[in-house]
Amino acid sequence: MGTPARQRQIRIGIDTGGTFTDVVAVDEETGRTATTKTPSTPADPAEGFLTGVRKVLDLLGLDGSSVTAVSHGTTVATNQLLEGKLDRLGFITTEGYESVLEIARQSVPDGYGNSYFWVKPPRIVPADLVRTVRGRLDVTGAEVRPFSREDAVAAARFFRDAGITTIGVCFLHSYADDAHERAMLEVLREECPDAVVSISSEVLREYREYERSVTTLVDAAVKPKVGAYVRNIRHRLDELAPGVPFYVMKSNGGVLSAAEVVHQPITTMLSGPAAGALGAALIAGVAGFDRVLTCDGGGTSTDVTVVVDGQPTLTTEGSVGDYPSKIPMIDVVTVGAGGGSIAWLSPEGTLKVGPKSAGADPGPICYDNGGDQPTVTDAHVVLGRIPPHLLGGEIPLSVDAARAGLETLGATLGMTVEQAATGILEISAWNQANALRQVTVARGLDVRDFTLTTFGGSGSLLACRLMDVLGLPRTLVPPNPGNVSAFGLLTVDVRNDYVQTMVSRHTDLDLDRLRAIYVDLEAQAAAALEGEGFGPDAQRLQRNADLRYVGQAFEVRVPVPDGVLDAAAAEQAAQAFHAAHRQLYGYDFVDDPRQAVEWVNLRVTGIGPIRRPDVVELPARDGGPERAVTGRRPVFFDDWVDTPTYDRTGLAPGDVVPGPAIVEEFGSTVPVHPGFSAAVDAHGNLLLTKEDAR
Repeated sequence: MGTPARQRQIRIGIDTGGTFTDVVAVDEETGRTATTKTPSTPADPAEGFLTGVRKVLDLLGLDGSSVTAVSHGTTVATNQLLEGKLDRLGFITTEGYESVLEIARQSVPDGYGNSYFWVKPPRIVPADLVRTVRGRLDVTGAEVRPFSREDAVAAARFFRDAGITTIGVCFLHSYADDAHERAMLEVLREECPDAVVSISSEVLREYREYERSVTTLVDAAVKPKVGAYVRNIRHRLDELAPGVPFYVMKSNGGVLSAAEVVHQPITTMLSGPAAGALGAALIAGVAGFDRVLTCDGGGTSTDVTVVVDGQPTLTTEGSVGDYPSKIPMIDVVTVGAGGGSIAWLSPEGTLKVGPKSAGADPGPICYDNGGDQPTVTDAHVVLGRIPPHLLGGEIPLSVDAARAGLETLGATLGMTVEQAATGILEISAWNQANALRQVTVARGLDVRDFTLTTFGGSGSLLACRLMDVLGLPRTLVPPNPGNVSAFGLLTVDVRNDYVQTMVSRHTDLDLDRLRAIYVDLEAQAAAALEGEGFGPDAQRLQRNADLRYVGQAFEVRVPVPDGVLDAAAAEQAAQAFHAAHRQLYGYDFVDDPRQAVEWVNLRVTGIGPIRRPDVVELPARDGGPERAVTGRRPVFFDDWVDTPTYDRTGLAPGDVVPGPAIVEEFGSTVPVHPGFSAAVDAHGNLLLTKEDAR
């Protein structure tokens, strides 16, 4: 009698980008992984998603019955906002606050002083689609004036008659008590049963009316499209792997089941970039680096973030385009400097690169698919920095077409082809460098204290130049860098965040109220995790709080001790605030009793741990890096240089590749400039260093 076949345990991570869809599969029992990429399908992103699943299963010789879970990073919500493709929205708020969106924060963008004028961007809801309802709560949630059902019915019927089917509701102080918003929701369900509605007490139970209003409206705006997208994938995934758990990446560094994401679409705003930051943090941490700058270069943009002590930094002060978002998210800065970023001339005749991208269709000129504007990829291919094909030959690139496009651009500028291409790459590198400075120098961090970790299809192409510009000591390039975001999707836990505003001076803190709020938040988190299949023994609950000095307009998040919430625990949180404030801003008032500490928001994060894939060590191999040489070709650095090319899969731990060299693999390429070298560590990472700095 034969041995029964082992039940496979395959988890798949899929990151859909603007140009490519990246896929990683891991066998949880053997640790075996498979990676692949496929062109994204902007017209129907679900098509590229399913193609990627089938492709990686074919590599493993398996079918859908082997899949135990799929995790997905998506930019559907982000792209909808950035492209301004929003349906007409309705907004219902407290009587007297109908201008909250127009007033906003009365702020203007940086650099306004260097311009003659600035035009305020359109509001997410125009004034004629705002309706108010009588009723008022005070800051504690106590009712000052009763809720007017008459006004509520009138507002609901106005939107029904106007054909508005997407509505956001934000009443004053509803973070303290949601009774009025619940009453409004009930009226809308009766009068507008087909409308999509978001209420602020479900989206963000936090004070600051403008930010809470906009966050609620953004949630409502993206709900229809995100819901349709997720349901479409769920339906088509069931045809391949019936009933397999399907998770979607959230901006806060966790995943959530697709069924729940439909009700919380705003949490997916930075889905893809968050996965990449987490994957890179894990890989760099295993390699021995816990202070890291991640640089995720894709076809459309480059996303950068800071990792300190092995964890990406979080923020609740983020925004997507013109819209502030107070949801917890990994602190990512995005710049339009990807492989498909288009080079163009300003009205003054100067060369610019991005943010507009050629995307996947038609793509760069070298794709020979109808693109007629030079891009960063065209510059790389003309200079020999990348081979005349992508994905191991699946996508041939036309060097001649790219050269012709750059000749035209160069003639306009009075430059040679090489000068035009080098200029495009120089501008792109400085765009990325400025983004890295924004997350370090602008926040009081010395960029030279960090290891740069580059990934994404185009993320490592400018690594050597970034090291020069920023004075970085080293760059780590993981194996399969084009798939790090997809890998990151397999490293994250199920995660939900809950918040409740409670403004109180530390010296006047009501410990009974503090405990009651945390008990309520923890109960919500535990119930959500239970619904995701995590029993009490498998759950982790983390407490945090936002504190500030009285009079400040910003807060600092600090941990709140587990266990009994007594005066000692509260004091421990206050001391943590002093220390965090000193680290962030260089000073504190710990010894000044005149400057009181104030509690603002209480937070609980519910975590359902998921097993992470192992980062394995590679075996040693005989010989040196010469075993991986695949040929030579002319590559332009400061001049044309006959340069060896290496197959990265042929390199082994201990190998050192001196520049100039080109290291190639299926999904990406690493140009090693003259004066630099690339060493292979025990896990197969390339460590780029400058020879005179080692």
